Amino acid sequence: MRSRPFPLPPGPRPDPPRVAWRRQMRERVLQEARALAAEGGWDRVRVADLALRAEVSRPSIYKEFGDRAGIGQALVLRETDQFLTGVAMVLDARRDDLGAALRAGVAHALAEADANPFIGAVLTAARGGTDALLPFLTSRPEPVFTSAWRLLADWLGEVVPDVARERQVEAADLVVRLTISHMLLPSPLTADAPERVAGAGCAVLGLPPGL
Repeated sequence: MRSRPFPLPPGPRPDPPRVAWRRQMRERVLQEARALAAEGGWDRVRVADLALRAEVSRPSIYKEFGDRAGIGQALVLRETDQFLTGVAMVLDARRDDLGAALRAGVAHALAEADANPFIGAVLTAARGGTDALLPFLTSRPEPVFTSAWRLLADWLGEVVPDVARERQVEAADLVVRLTISHMLLPSPLTADAPERVAGAGCAVLGLPPGL
């Protein structure tokens, strides 16, 4: 008599070995790319070095990411997701005080840009006009600027629903642009940036900073 197979436990099934290996390989490559960029800037990151440090072949890297620019974009997407998750948590912790939430969100963003070695390497190189990752951080629609703008615009839609949507969108755009500006070009006034950026955002919304 043939025994019955044991039923599978509830929950998601594990990935097939090939899928699991690909995910692990991708993560290793991105971790090493991040480390190399933090050490010497993105301009010095080479696929050959990534393959050696991640212990995978160069053809496997090219197959997964397409080219070096694909690695850079994937890395920025990964860092952006983690960065914005932190910003969202800070904003949500102060939903009852708009001004305080915006101040905390800007302060968190600036502190992360200063403490994160990868972002620090990108910004330092960008000030010298050499780093190829800068377009991913600023001028291109994705991932950073538009993702941050959407996050803040949606958050404002929930927190101040009575304000016109046009004002919510404009305020989000202003706050994100000013924050990125302080990341790229810090000045003696940067210490007061959270207060001033939050005040500007509240002014566009037509609300007092203490609301």
